[in-house]
This record gives sequence, structure tokens and C-alpha cells, in this order.
Amino acid sequence: MTAPIVPILPETIALAAEILSEGGLVAIPTETVYGLAADAANPEAIARLYEAKGRPRFNPLIAHVSSWEMAEREAAFSPLARTCAEAFWPGPLTLVLPAREDGRVVDLARAGLGTLALRWPKQRAATALIEVFGRPLVAPSANRSGHISPTRAEHVAEDLGERISLILDGGPCDVGMESSILGFEDDEPVLLRPGGLPTEMIADRLGKRVRAYGGHARINAPGQLKSHYAPKARLRLNAAAPEDDEGFLAFGSFVPGDLSLSTRGDLVEAAANLFEMLRSLDTRFERIAVSPIPGTGLGEAINDRLERAAYRE
Repeated sequence: MTAPIVPILPETIALAAEILSEGGLVAIPTETVYGLAADAANPEAIARLYEAKGRPRFNPLIAHVSSWEMAEREAAFSPLARTCAEAFWPGPLTLVLPAREDGRVVDLARAGLGTLALRWPKQRAATALIEVFGRPLVAPSANRSGHISPTRAEHVAEDLGERISLILDGGPCDVGMESSILGFEDDEPVLLRPGGLPTEMIADRLGKRVRAYGGHARINAPGQLKSHYAPKARLRLNAAAPEDDEGFLAFGSFVPGDLSLSTRGDLVEAAANLFEMLRSLDTRFERIAVSPIPGTGLGEAINDRLERAAYRE
């Protein structure tokens, strides 16, 4: 049976909280992408989430909170981390912080790490659900692991509809790109995954250079697998034009019949359209050519997702 898609109402929020309290799985809208929510304090629910997504168990999950009190109960904030959180929370930024020993997020959700990936989402339905539930929710993207991330409730139904209990429909995601993930080493900010918050904005606000992730041997944050966000079709990146039998994902001007992430060359619009347009082309083509995308601003995150989508071992 496919999970029902329901509008955001007080009664559907209450229903979702009840399902979560019983160890069930609920898809929720956030400003980044739709998340697959589970009780972060329930190891059986976490295991069920991993199974539903087909997610490798060494890939940690992001815990979502709805208040400073909830965040500080789960993780320790350095002064720099606190400054960063105050600047960008609620919003599309995840911070990797030392987990508190008495925190409620279970070890399985943290993949055995001593750190915790933590985010306070901006989307009101997500925070309302967390507030009603009363403790953190893990909520990785609501898709099968490695597949294209969902930005609409219908995308969740297509990928996970028979594996979960409920889908809360908050309409299309505003950002359409997973959160940026920031860690801290020797009191210096380290970008662990580019995402919906441009790195330049973080650096400007902190007055510090944000160092790029150096590729640790062990996964230390979500979204670091080489092959991720992948369509079934093979991607050819930095293509000036499509070859025969290729779908074409353009940026800027395009030929009618193809798709353009943004006809006016707007990277914010491109990020919001990326997953939905990849999904559309994936249903029609075995190969997809993608225009070059500028590497500035949100282009950094867009190119990161495209490279992972194109990767084949």
C-alpha cells in the first residue's frame, strides 16, 4: 500500500507525531529537500529507516531540532560554532559538533562517531512537527539511497511510497538542494559538503576562510559517498551540446525540447530545479548531457551533486 500524501494541518502533524512515536517513518518537507523522518532516539526506527532507504550503515544521519534548548542538549557548541549557528539557523546549514554523552540521538544514527550532524530547518511544517514530537528527528533525503533527491511529495511517493507510513505535502522545496555541512578543526571551519548555503556567505559572516574537506578515509558526515544522487541514466558533464539519443540539461539559453536549470543563468533557480529536472530526463533517456555550471555560489553545490550523480565505479 502506498503511503497517503496529506496536506499540512494540525491534525496531520499530530498523526505524523503519533506514527513517529510508534517507531514509524514519515516523509516531511523541508526548505532543502523532502526528508524521511524517524525518531532519533529509537534505534529500531533508525534501523527501519536505513532499511527503507537501502542506506549504508556507515553513513551518518542529520538530526533535526526546533530550538536552541534542543540543540544544546544534543551537542557541544564552540564559540565559533555558536556564532555560525546564530547567523544561519534556522536554515540550510548542518553543523558537525561533538555529541553530548547524555544526548538522545542514538549511536546508530551517528554511525558510531563521537560527533553529531545537527540542523535546525527553516520550513515551518518541519519545525512544527519536531515541536509537537518533542525531541530530535533524523531526516535524510526521502529517497532510496543514491537516487535523485525529492523536492516534491510526489517524488517521495514514487521512490518510497510502499516503504513508509505517511507523506506530509508542503509543496515544492524552496531551496531544492541538501544543506551545506560545516565541521570545525582547531577552531577553523571546514566545508564537509557544499549545499544550499553558499560557502562565500559562511566565510563572509565568520570573517574566516572556510577550508575545503580533505577527503578523510572514513566517512565523517552525511553526503560524502562518491556515488550519490544518481539517476539510472549516465551523465556526461560540461557538455556544449547533446549527442544523438542524449537528453540535455542546459544552463542558460537552450533549444526547445530540452530542459534548462535556469534560462537566465540564475544559480539559485538552478539549484531548486536540479533534482526535479534530472528526474524528468531520467524517465526518458539512458544518457544525459549537462551544460557547464559556474563554480561560484550555489554552483559549487550543483557541481558536487552532478559529479556524484555521474560517478560510476
